[in-house]
Amino acid sequence: MDANLKQELLAKIDQAINNIRPYLKADGGDVKVLDIDDDYVVLVELLGACESCPMSPMTMKAGIEEAVKRVAPEVKSIKAVNIAPVS
Repeated sequence: MDANLKQELLAKIDQAINNIRPYLKADGGDVKVLDIDDDYVVLVELLGACESCPMSPMTMKAGIEEAVKRVAPEVKSIKAVNIAPVS
């Protein structure tokens, strides 16, 4: 992926997450964007209460992933590096 495209996408992703961050923080959690790979998978780290919350997989799909895909439709998925994937 081109470096300029990557920076542009990361900026869009950060903005989308900033829009939902107050809701995550209200429950004692947060999310940190780590990278986006060449397959357009965004790698994040769940922080605080989000790390151990049993609802984290649902938050990832219904909250974070949907918010990101609204501003960056080329993103294929969101993957948290510190939780087990949803099957």
